[in-house]
Amino acid sequence: MPSDKEMINHLIDTYSNLQRIKEADDSLRELDYQLKIVRAKLESFGIVTENLDMNK
Repeated sequence: MPSDKEMINHLIDTYSNLQRIKEADDSLRELDYQLKIVRAKLESFGIVTENLDMNK
């Protein structure tokens, strides 16, 4: 289980990433970039992300 400091750090990262998306000149481009980063982190832990994508 993560420590309190690790959870706080994660929440600060999440908050700052959402702020970056909100303030970006091209929000969709920034969102795609943030998703790419999270996908790479998940895959580095062996988590397959293919089935996590939402389909329209």
